[in-house]
Amino acid sequence: MTDHVIGLDVSTTATKAVLVDEAGRVVATGVSEYSYQTPAPLWSEQDPTFWWEGTREAIRAALAAGGVSGDRVAAVGLTGQMHGLVLLDVDGQILRPAILWNDQRTAKECDEIRALVGRDQFIAITGNDALTGFTAPKLLWVKNEEPEIYARIRHVLLPKDYVRFRLTSSYATDKAGASGTVLFDLANRTWSAEVMAALKINPSWLPSGFEGPEVTGYVTEEGARATGLAPGTPVVAGGGDQAASAVGTGAVREGVVALSLGTSGVVFVAGNAPRTEPDGRLHAFCHAVPRMWHLMGVMLSAAGSLRWFRDELACGESFEFLMAEAAAASPGAEGLVFLPYLTGERTPYPDPVARGAFVGLTVRHGRSHLVRSVIEGVSFGLRDGIELMKGMGVEVQQIRASGGGTKSELWRQVLADVLGAEIVTVTTAEGAAFGAAILAAVGAEWVETVGEACDAWVTVGQATVPGVDQDRYGELYEVYRELYPALRPFFDRLSSFDRSND
Repeated sequence: MTDHVIGLDVSTTATKAVLVDEAGRVVATGVSEYSYQTPAPLWSEQDPTFWWEGTREAIRAALAAGGVSGDRVAAVGLTGQMHGLVLLDVDGQILRPAILWNDQRTAKECDEIRALVGRDQFIAITGNDALTGFTAPKLLWVKNEEPEIYARIRHVLLPKDYVRFRLTSSYATDKAGASGTVLFDLANRTWSAEVMAALKINPSWLPSGFEGPEVTGYVTEEGARATGLAPGTPVVAGGGDQAASAVGTGAVREGVVALSLGTSGVVFVAGNAPRTEPDGRLHAFCHAVPRMWHLMGVMLSAAGSLRWFRDELACGESFEFLMAEAAAASPGAEGLVFLPYLTGERTPYPDPVARGAFVGLTVRHGRSHLVRSVIEGVSFGLRDGIELMKGMGVEVQQIRASGGGTKSELWRQVLADVLGAEIVTVTTAEGAAFGAAILAAVGAEWVETVGEACDAWVTVGQATVPGVDQDRYGELYEVYRELYPALRPFFDRLSSFDRSND
């Protein structure tokens, strides 16, 4: 009897296995944590064996906690960190530590890609500008800086797909994750011959691409011994972390937006056709749902801005206490505006030297105003992404919110007022891993489509609708929009002081 599925999330700091039964109930989870390395400024690397050890431990822990034997698992779905570069030789051995999504060493290679392909043509094909976080610039960096390693490459994988290889011996990936390499033809959902030819990348290095619920391989005897799963268990393609998280919240139909309010902030909208923002200010990728695509806006310091405020300016206070203080301040914080660019920004300004700011401070402002302006400024930043989507013809019908920040009733109301849309929560808190489990259930043929699985398994919770402060926030948002262009000329000059005491 196979009456469970597993969703496996291979993230930057931990691997999580979520065991889900036929009713969509999370029976148990297993987590294994690990670290990553920063061997030089702006570098970020990780040993791929950490992910495999984490997978072994997490799956065994979930099975043990749920009291379920491995032979009761019908399928496994994979998700995890996107954009990382894993290089293997002809024997499947690791050639160097993986270069991760948050590595920033490849500015020169991004310029090289724009020169070789043409910036506009590159965006038209891949849906994205060449940015340091993506996989293709990392591969060129290895070519330029480690030619002896580059000469030995036979397989290029994403992090979760290395785990897939260890589980199944198959070289495969999902189309959502593949599109995040920016070596992918977005519209045709396949590797781009034009981009690879321009960059002189051997297409045989790249794995076969599959839709999210498709079976990519089966657990081998070795994989079974390591994890406790049964040999022959199907492993489906899954999806990159944001696409899988959207599946986990039910953002699988045109016009449904997934909003994630964690350390970073993401707005994600599914679509029935590929859309590309002409300047690459939104990411455009394939969805983990077959024949669907998505647009995504990313801000780098969302709830992370509130954490910074708490840690540096309100040490010892709880988030709940700070939210109660913020509720005591009036909407608009008496003319105080916060720019949330504490770690640079991605959407709508791909600017690594953008700076945070409080604008409009007076002696009448207290901590309650400061906290309120932080949550309002982050909400304005998320609206920037939504406005870009609307400018491309996207109709926002509903916003499904997840992440720690959305636990606050006040912040949900501010979001509804700022975004001018209904904000609903979902009852499942397992995010991308739960989305991977849904894809596994479809691959196991428990249900025919991802949409049907989401309808059955994803339950919508509380709804928050725009209130009387919507117009007031609309006026303040227009001020917010003008502040970055006004301050941008000073950011480069200020950044020169960053290492003044080195």
